[in-house]
Amino acid sequence: MKFMKTRIFTAALGVLVAASPVLAHHAFEAEFDQDKHITVTGVLTKVDWVNPHIYVYLDAKGESGQIMHWQFESVTPLLMHRGGLQRSMLVSGQTYTIDGYGAKDGTKNLGFLKTLHFPDGRTIDILRPDEEKASAK
Repeated sequence: MKFMKTRIFTAALGVLVAASPVLAHHAFEAEFDQDKHITVTGVLTKVDWVNPHIYVYLDAKGESGQIMHWQFESVTPLLMHRGGLQRSMLVSGQTYTIDGYGAKDGTKNLGFLKTLHFPDGRTIDILRPDEEKASAK
C-alpha cells in the first residue's frame, strides 16, 4: 500500500512540474482588452528583451502633468525579429509612441504593444501571438 501511495505521489508531482511553464504563461485575453485601444508617448526607460515576452517601459506625462510609468508587454524576441525589430533599435532616453491594448484591470499602467513609432518617424506593427497563428492559416 505504501508503494502505491509513493507512485501516485511521484506521478502527481511529475504532472505539476511538467505543467508549471503552462501555468506561468497566460493568454493575451487573460490580461488585455482588445477593445481598449491606447496610445502612449513617452521616454524609453528600459527594455527587457527576454523570453517568453519582451517588456518595454516608458515614462509619459499624465493628464495633470505627473510622470506615469508605463509597462508594455509584447511578443517573443523571435517574433519581434520577424516583425523587423532588433534590440539595438530601442534606445533609452529617446521618445517613442506606442499604440496598443490596455489592461483589463484599469488601475495598472500596463498595455500590450501593437505598434511602435520611432523618434525618426519609422513605424513597426507587431502581431499578437493569436494574430500570428491566424495569419499563418
